[in-house]
Amino acid sequence: MNTSTILLLLVSILIAAGVSFYHYLYKAKNKSKATLFLAFLRFFTVFGLLLLLINPIISKKTVETIKTPLPIVIDNSASIKDLKADKSALEVFEKLKNNSALAEKFDVQTYQFDEDFLPSDTIDFKGKQSNIDIAAKNLKSIYKNQHFPTVLISDGNQTSGDDFVFAFNPDNKVYSIVVGDTATYLDLKITQLNVNKYAFHKNKFPVEVFLNYSGTKSVNASFKISQGNTVLTEQTVAFSPAKKSATLNLLLPADKVGLQILRATITSKEQEKNTYNNTKNFAVEVIDQKTEVALISAMAHPDLGAIKRAVESNAQRKVTILKPNEIKSLTDYNILILYQPTMEFKTVFEQNSNTKVNTWIITGNDTDFNFLNQNQNSFSFKMSSQKEDYLPSFDSQFNLFALDNIGFEQLPPLENSFGTITAKTNTNTLLWSTIRNIATNQPLLAFTENQGSRNAFLFGENIWKWRAQTYINKKSFADFDIFLDKTIQFLASNNNQKSLVVNHERFYNSGEGIEITAQYFNKNYELDEKARLTISVTNTKTKQVKNYDLLRTTNAFQANLDGLAAGTYSFTVKELNSNSSYSSSFEVLDFDIEKQFVNPDWNKLNQLASQTKGKAYLANQTDLLVKQLLEDESYVAVQKTIVKKTPLIDWVWLLVLIAVSLSAEWFIRKYNGLL
Repeated sequence: MNTSTILLLLVSILIAAGVSFYHYLYKAKNKSKATLFLAFLRFFTVFGLLLLLINPIISKKTVETIKTPLPIVIDNSASIKDLKADKSALEVFEKLKNNSALAEKFDVQTYQFDEDFLPSDTIDFKGKQSNIDIAAKNLKSIYKNQHFPTVLISDGNQTSGDDFVFAFNPDNKVYSIVVGDTATYLDLKITQLNVNKYAFHKNKFPVEVFLNYSGTKSVNASFKISQGNTVLTEQTVAFSPAKKSATLNLLLPADKVGLQILRATITSKEQEKNTYNNTKNFAVEVIDQKTEVALISAMAHPDLGAIKRAVESNAQRKVTILKPNEIKSLTDYNILILYQPTMEFKTVFEQNSNTKVNTWIITGNDTDFNFLNQNQNSFSFKMSSQKEDYLPSFDSQFNLFALDNIGFEQLPPLENSFGTITAKTNTNTLLWSTIRNIATNQPLLAFTENQGSRNAFLFGENIWKWRAQTYINKKSFADFDIFLDKTIQFLASNNNQKSLVVNHERFYNSGEGIEITAQYFNKNYELDEKARLTISVTNTKTKQVKNYDLLRTTNAFQANLDGLAAGTYSFTVKELNSNSSYSSSFEVLDFDIEKQFVNPDWNKLNQLASQTKGKAYLANQTDLLVKQLLEDESYVAVQKTIVKKTPLIDWVWLLVLIAVSLSAEWFIRKYNGLL
C-alpha cells in the first residue's frame, strides 16, 4: 500500500472512533457492557464502509517451485513380450517411476504407447502396432517450448509411423533404455513383400521381395513361393556378414481365376531363434477378363482379318467371325462388331434390342444407311452414292479413356459414302474426318454412352491399311493393336448404376484395420443419407455370425471389423428400407507384424540418443541413468513468485460482516429500548 492509502486508513479509524464515541460514550450516564458493544459495532460499521470507499489493494505473495518435467515413456507393444523383455521393461519403468530422488528434482510423468499414445494406466504389452513416432509428436505437443529430458523404454522395433529417429526434438535429450536380448542371433527374415492386389488371368504378375539376414557367418538360404503343396518358384540366396540383404523380383503365372493365397518362405540348414518371420502369406485376386467378340459381316473383306488379329493380340479376347444368319444367341458374346450392316442384319438388331450387348458399327461403301437410320438412334445419315476418302484427325480433348495419338494424321484414308452424318445424342469423338485436309466437322470414330449401353461407330472401311501402315512406320503392329484393344476395353466395361455400392478388399492382414464402406443411391441416383445399412459377417469355418450397423461418414457408410481372427469370412450388406443387398467374401491372412523381430534395434535407439545428445542404456544400467539425470545441472527447478492483487471491494465477506454488524446493532438497541 502507498502512503496516501495508509493516511486515509488512519483517518477512517479516527472518524469511525469519533462517530462511535459521540453516539454511545459522549454524555453517557451508564457505560454498561451493552453500550460498549454497541459502540464497537458502530465503529466496525463505519470503518467498514469507509474501507469500501477507499478500496485499498491487498497484495498476496506466493512462491511456486516449478520442476523440469521428466516424461517416462514405455513401449506397450506385443514385441516386448515376444522378446521376453516384458518383466525387465516393467521393472525398469516402476523403478524410475518410484525413485524419490528423481521425484524431488523432476516432475515425473509416465506414458505408454503402441499404435496410440496414452497415460500409463494399464501396461499389458498387447499392442498390435508399435508407433514410436506418435510418442514423439505427442511429447512435442504436451511440453511445447519447454526444455526437458525424455526416458524411452523400448525395443526400438517400430512397425508403423515415420522414422522415430528424426521425430523427437533435437534440443531435448532422449535417454533410451533398450530392453531385450541384444546378442546377435542368426535370423533370416522376409522384411517386405510387394505385389499388386489384382492380376489378369493367363498373364504373369510381378512380386518384389526384400530379404534380411542377421548373423556372423555365411549362409545359403532357400527362398520359395508356393500355393498349397505346389511350389511356383524357388531359388537360392547367399548371405554373409558383408551381405545382409537381398531383393528379389519374380514373375508368377496367373493360371487360376479368383482369390489365390500364396506363401513366401525362406529357410536354411541353420537353427534360428525366430522362424515366424521366415514366412509371409499374401494374396492376389486373378480376374478373368476374357471377352467374347462377335464380328458379324455379310461380306468378305480384309478388314475382318485385320480386326480379328489386332483384337486377339490380347490373350483375353476371342473374336468369332460370323454371318448375320449364323447368330444363335447374342448372350454368348460380350461385344458385337457389325461390319457394314444391311437388311441382312435385321434379326441381329431385333435380338439386340432385348439383350443390349454393346456394339461397334463400322460403315463403308456397301452399308445400307437407310437401314441404319431405322435401327439405331445415335446418328442420322443423309448419304449419296458417291464414294469419298476420309482422313483422320485426332482430338486431343477426348477423355473417355487414355489413348495417345499414334500418328493418325499420317495413316491412309478410309472409304465411305459421301454425305452428312448428324449426331442425335451426346457423343465423344476420338477421330474427326477431313477431306483433302479440309475439316468436315463430322466424326470418323465416335463413342456414345446411354443408360448403361455403350456403342462405337467407325465411318469408313479399309482399316486394314491402318494396321499395315503402322507396321511400316514402327516395324510393329503394337500401336494399332493397343488402339483397338482400348476401344474393345471401353465396350467391354459395364457402367450400369447400382443402388447399393460396397467397397472392400478381398483380403486383409490380421492386426490391420478392416473397413468396409457402402453407398446407397435412391431412384434418381442421389446419395441417400437416410439409408439404414447393416452387415452380417460369417466365419465360413466356425459359422460364427457377427452383425454390425454401418455408421454414417462424410459421404458413405462405414463398418469397422477390427479384431477378426485369421480365416475366411462371407458377408452381406443390406439396406433395411428397400431390402437391397450385396454379398461377397474376404479373407483375413495370418500375419502378426509384432512377431517379426528377434532382437531389439539397438542401433536405432542409440542413434536417437546420440542425435539428441542423450545416451542409450541397457535395462541393467538404470542406476547409471538415474545418476546421470540427477547430476545434470541443466535441469534445475525454478522458483516463481506470484503476486496476487485483490481490491478490497471484491471481499464479499466484508460486506456480509457490515450487514451483520448493522443488524446486530439494531436488534440490541431494540431489545434495550433505545429506539
